[in-house]
Amino acid sequence: MGGESTPNRAVVQSAGKGFRLSADALKVEFNRAGAVLHLLLRYTQALITQMSQTAVCNRHHSLDQQLCRWLLLSLDRLTGDELVMTQELISNMLGVRREGVTEAAQQLQAAGLIRYARGRITVLDRDRLEQRSCECYAVVKKEYHRLLPDERAK
Repeated sequence: MGGESTPNRAVVQSAGKGFRLSADALKVEFNRAGAVLHLLLRYTQALITQMSQTAVCNRHHSLDQQLCRWLLLSLDRLTGDELVMTQELISNMLGVRREGVTEAAQQLQAAGLIRYARGRITVLDRDRLEQRSCECYAVVKKEYHRLLPDERAK
C-alpha cells in the first residue's frame, strides 16, 4: 500500500493452498494499474468491511453470535465443513477468555449445530448456524461476494 513495510504479521490458521510471490514482482504488476491493482483494492475494501464489522460485532453481539460468525467466515475460506482449531486460538481471534469459547461451543454442540472434539470442529447444520449468527456475517459475506465474485461459479 506504499509504505514499503508493515509492523503486522500474518498467521496461517488452517491448512490449504498458498502462493508465494516476491514483493518486487507484485509491485511491478501493481504499478501497471491493471487487473492486479483493481483486484487488490477490492480485496482491501472487503477486508476493511470485515474488520469494521467485527469491531461492531465484538461490541454489540453475544459471544455465541460472534463464534457463529467467526466459524462461518472461516469455513467460507475452506473446502469442507471441518475446522482444526483449538479453543485457545479461537479465544485469541475473538479477544475473549477461553472459558467463554468453551461454553459457547458447548451450547452450539448441544443444539446440534457443531461437533467439537480435540481441536476439530465439524459444522453439522450450517443453515441453523447462519440463523444463530448475527447480521454481521451476512454483511461481510455479501460484500466479499460483491467485490470478489467467484469466477469459477460462472
